Amino acid sequence: MEEVWYAIDGRANPGGIFTPESVLLSLLLAFVLGQSLAWVYYATHTGLSYSRSFVQSLVIITVVVSMVMAVIGNSIVTAFGLMGALAIIRFRNIIKDTRDVAFIFCSLVVGMAAGSQRYAIAMVGTIVLCLIAVYLRLTSFGSHRPHNAFLRFDLAGAIGPEHPVPSVLRRFCTSFSLVSMQDGGPTDAAEYAYQLMIRDCRHNEEMLSALETVVGIGKVSLTMQEELLEV
Repeated sequence: MEEVWYAIDGRANPGGIFTPESVLLSLLLAFVLGQSLAWVYYATHTGLSYSRSFVQSLVIITVVVSMVMAVIGNSIVTAFGLMGALAIIRFRNIIKDTRDVAFIFCSLVVGMAAGSQRYAIAMVGTIVLCLIAVYLRLTSFGSHRPHNAFLRFDLAGAIGPEHPVPSVLRRFCTSFSLVSMQDGGPTDAAEYAYQLMIRDCRHNEEMLSALETVVGIGKVSLTMQEELLEV
């Protein structure tokens, strides 16, 4: 097993000599592994901050870093020269999602492994990272949703313990809490706002229909909250 690992890892090449064949293999492997990361990012992405250019950048970054490692080789002088050249470039793109930063870092590391001819590390690392991303997506790891909806309506009169509105909410929600109530005066209806934890979102229309049958209610509005929302 160790012999197979060392053979794939490229350490049979003494001194880390970069031949045209090894550089081409590194670039092709970086392209394939970058594609794998990009596809996993695409399949596991949620929220409103999706960008096609970012997905394509994951592939390009992996290949470019692999090429940079081949350019550096074993030369410290070249490494410092590239650091100085990259320091001139200013990146002004603002990345809102921390998860995007993690995928960029993954692309950098995979590209470094492929470019330095650590092929086994690059492949195994990509597989492990992709499996972790899929696991976090399937299990919704880290999700904390005390409420998943926001309900607003106007109602003539106060809501007491025996009022129909709480009974309707108890039918469709595991929990609900009153956020605000603005009294409209003796003639106008009061405005109520609730945070809800709905059991089954497929019954939202049924819940709205039940609320609209309550006497004195009007302007019923239900807003569902996204799991990930970046503004």
